[in-house]
Amino acid sequence: MALDVPPGVVTGENLLKLLDHAKTNGYAIPAVNVSSTSTANAVLEAAKKANAPVMIQVSQGGGAFLCGKGIEDPKGELPASAAGSVALALHVRAVAAYYGVPVVMHSDHCAKKLLPWFDKMLEADEAYYKKFGEPLFSSHMLDLSEEPDDENIEICAKYFAKMAKIDLFLEMEIGITGGEEDGVNNEDVDPEKLYTTPEQVWAVYEALSKIGPGFSIAAAFGNVHGVYKPGNVVLSPEKLGKHQAYAASKLGLAAGSKPIYLVMHGGSGSTDEEIALAVTNGVCKMNIDTDTQWAYWDGLRAYELKHRPYLQAQIGNPDGADKPNKKYYDPRKFVRAAEETMCKRVMVAFDKLSTTGKLGNSYIGVLQKAPTPKAWSFFSGESPAAPDLAVLGGVAAAAALVGLVIGKSLK
Repeated sequence: MALDVPPGVVTGENLLKLLDHAKTNGYAIPAVNVSSTSTANAVLEAAKKANAPVMIQVSQGGGAFLCGKGIEDPKGELPASAAGSVALALHVRAVAAYYGVPVVMHSDHCAKKLLPWFDKMLEADEAYYKKFGEPLFSSHMLDLSEEPDDENIEICAKYFAKMAKIDLFLEMEIGITGGEEDGVNNEDVDPEKLYTTPEQVWAVYEALSKIGPGFSIAAAFGNVHGVYKPGNVVLSPEKLGKHQAYAASKLGLAAGSKPIYLVMHGGSGSTDEEIALAVTNGVCKMNIDTDTQWAYWDGLRAYELKHRPYLQAQIGNPDGADKPNKKYYDPRKFVRAAEETMCKRVMVAFDKLSTTGKLGNSYIGVLQKAPTPKAWSFFSGESPAAPDLAVLGGVAAAAALVGLVIGKSLK
């Protein structure tokens, strides 16, 4: 089945087409956490090389880092977290189409205490939708898995009703992913909560499907955040198939149907066989963070080790006491080295999730020589040759979006 969605950031109906393509063709899309434009570009480069769709996601902590650690981000408000997340989305919007692949712009785990961050991103989505007819982000995640199921589902339904009006996709979590990530620690959680039941998943599906089709469920099956050796985490991906079968029976669908968009978190330490079974059972998105963080650092580490004698002073190296070292300490050199190793690790994820090459040689993003005017839509809606005033006006609009989520709390 050919994938009929444009390159660049996809939303609404195009996002549903992409996820259906993944389920139908037996692959999952890597969703890689980033905390800078450099790490985002490394992910996009990997997707281009793999000829595959990709998801770029930002956490609350990643958003705060993107805004700048010199900016206060008070609890209960989190304006810097939102501003940085919006800034990343605008960057991805500006460049994604140049890579010739579909890109999903997503925000990661949002616990109840982080809802102010979520609310401010929604404000930016609504403002963007009003101007361009689609949201800034493709999707957002609510992670209320620590709350009672009824409250979790109720809050998700409330937000989803608002999001569906502007073609925003919702990811939610029921059942808890163990381990620790980005300040959320579930290392001592009750082991039973690491395995979601079919009845829990159906309760979510039943509530959210009344609002719209644009939602996915991160159902726990023993997943753990962090880094572990393969085999040290006890996963039960066969449970995902039971979720699908239970929902299919409730809906009166044929055996083997997969009505639910499922998501896999905490993939570090998973065996290739476990990942493959999860994909077979309808997982269409898998989160990746820990391994790509290491890969980025490993490139920087190797660069420093290789060029260490040239990185001790601005002038003076083994080639001569008066020889300059600028070409070695230029950030574009060592940052690029980090990007290259991260790019390679993301490409491994494409292979493991059977995503490599899934766009095919006939995909429009492969055939076209340059991005469509859509790539510039957040500037002016015109081509790259748009008048300078139109571009400046678009920059002002982008700045206004960031200003919208910052509010008065940074003054």
